[in-house]
Amino acid sequence: MVSYFIYNGVFMKTIIKGGFLSGHRTYIISATGIISAIAAYLVGDTDIFIMLQSIFTLGGIYFLRKSNENKGQKDE
Repeated sequence: MVSYFIYNGVFMKTIIKGGFLSGHRTYIISATGIISAIAAYLVGDTDIFIMLQSIFTLGGIYFLRKSNENKGQKDE
């Protein structure tokens, strides 16, 4: 069954188009980055300033993506 999906390209088309994560990849990457910044601080690899810089940068990416989704839509 799996070889049927891989052979006919259904599996690869789903990966390329994004599948069930098509609109959420940016949010997942931002959340993963924030979690890793916090973990690096807790382990002792970075100081608090680098952690906060990473969190604000990744949070900015999240809000930038959110604001771009709303552009072009009419408010009713």
